[in-house]
Amino acid sequence: MPKDFIPVARPLLGEEEVSAAGRAILSGWVTQGPEVAAFEREFAEFVGSSHASAVSSCTTALHLGLLAAGVQPGDEVITVSHSYIATANSVRYCGAVPVFVDIDPATFNIDPSQVESAISDRTRAILCVHQMGMPCDLKAILGIASKHNLRVVEDAACAIGSEIRWNGQWEKIGKPHADIACFSFHPRKLLTTGDGGMLTTNDPAIDRKFRLWRQHGMSVPDTVRHSSREVVFESYPELGYNYRLTDIQAAIGREQLKRLPEVVASRRALAERYRQMLCDIPGLMLPTEPEWARTNWQSYCVRLPEGSDQREVMQQMLDEGIATRRGIMCTHLEPAYSAPGTWRCSQKGCVTQAKCPNLRESERAQEQGVILPLFAQMTEEQQDRVASSLRQACMAGSSRR
Repeated sequence: MPKDFIPVARPLLGEEEVSAAGRAILSGWVTQGPEVAAFEREFAEFVGSSHASAVSSCTTALHLGLLAAGVQPGDEVITVSHSYIATANSVRYCGAVPVFVDIDPATFNIDPSQVESAISDRTRAILCVHQMGMPCDLKAILGIASKHNLRVVEDAACAIGSEIRWNGQWEKIGKPHADIACFSFHPRKLLTTGDGGMLTTNDPAIDRKFRLWRQHGMSVPDTVRHSSREVVFESYPELGYNYRLTDIQAAIGREQLKRLPEVVASRRALAERYRQMLCDIPGLMLPTEPEWARTNWQSYCVRLPEGSDQREVMQQMLDEGIATRRGIMCTHLEPAYSAPGTWRCSQKGCVTQAKCPNLRESERAQEQGVILPLFAQMTEEQQDRVASSLRQACMAGSSRR
C-alpha cells in the first residue's frame, strides 16, 4: 500500500504489548494460566461485572453464552440478521434457529418494537447486538424478556468501553445488564489480543460453566493440577470445547485494557469531528447516539444519499488511497443461510435466502451504509482527506442522478 494510504482501522499496539508478550513467553507458561486469570480480574473490574471468563474468540463466547442460557436443538433465538455472520452462526452451533428481527435505522440496532411479535413457543432467548459499539435498547429488551421468561445474551463484540445510562447512572456495557455479555478482541476492536473473547456475568453458576466448558469439560484446571503437591487425576463430566485464551494473548490484553480510556476518548473526539465536517452533505445520514447511550465509536457508518451507488463511492475513495467497508452484512442473504429451516424472519414468513420485506431496514443499511476510517492514531489531516473524498464522491453521484 502507498505510504499515505488510510486504512479503515488500525490496532494501537506498542512496546508495552511487546514487553508483556515477552514476559509471558519467558515465564514458561504460555497457554491459559496466570496472565489469563489476571486479565479476567482486571476486565471484570473495568466493566463492573462480578465474573469474567476469557475464551478464544467472541464467536466461542457467544456459543457458550447461548448454551448457558439453555439454548438446545430445536429452540429459537431472536436476534438480528444485520450483524456479522458469527452472531447467527452461534445460534446454529447450538442446533437452534435464529429468528431475525429488523433494525432501527437510526442506531443500526434491533428494533424492540418488533421483538414480541417474533416470540413463539420455541423461543428460548434473545441475542441482542450492540452494533458497531452503539448500545442497544436493553431496558426495552429486558422488559420483554422478563414478561416472557426469556434469557438475554448481549453480543457486545464491538462495545468494550461503551456505556448506557441505567437508573440514572452511566454504566459500562458488560456489567452485564442482561444475563451474559460477550466481547471480541479481534484487531478491528478497540482492545485486541490478536483474537480472543470474554464472557461477563453476575451469576457464579454460569461462570463456573464457562470455565468448565472452555477447557474440554475438564474438572481440574491446569493451574490447580500443576501447583498441587499431590497427584491429581482430572475427569471430564460433560462435553466441553477447546476455547481457551493463551497467556501470551492475555498479557497483551492487560496492556490494551490500560490504554482503553484514552482510546475511547480519542475515537469519540474523532466521531464528533466527522459529524461537524459531514453534517451538511445533502442526503447523507450520520450515526447518532440515543440520549441514554455513549458509544465507543468502534465504527463510524454513514448512510449514503438515496440513489447513490455504494460500490462506486467506495471505489472512488479507494482510488484516492482511502479504505472503507460496506454497511454491516445481512446474514439472511448469504448462501450459508439459503437452505430452508436455517432461519426465519420475525413475522414467521420468510425462511430461505431472499429479499425479505420484514427486514427492509436491515437490507437498506447493508446496501447504503459505508464505514469510514476511524482509529485512535488518526490525524486531522487524514480525517480531512476522508471527509473531502466522501463529499466529492457524493456530489459526483448526485450530479449523475
